Amino acid sequence: MGRAAEMIGTTPAFLRAIGEAGLITPLRSEGGHRRYSRYQLRIAARARELVDQGNPIEAACRIVILEDQLEEALRINEELRRSRPAPDRPADS
Repeated sequence: MGRAAEMIGTTPAFLRAIGEAGLITPLRSEGGHRRYSRYQLRIAARARELVDQGNPIEAACRIVILEDQLEEALRINEELRRSRPAPDRPADS
């Protein structure tokens, strides 16, 4: 946990706090150590930015979740747009 916190420029307490807020859930090693994925560290770093801008931690976590959901929705919309056949054009009279 200390190494993960160091990598994103925060504290282990911050990582614990966003875990308690439900933003990230790290895996655990056999020894009980928290293991964070790159994605989780990216999410944690974004939450840290928002907290540094003056947002309460709960609000920062909600913002990050909403940003992530929006990004996923936009990706799905683009995939659907690409896979949909072009509409038939009406013939000119």
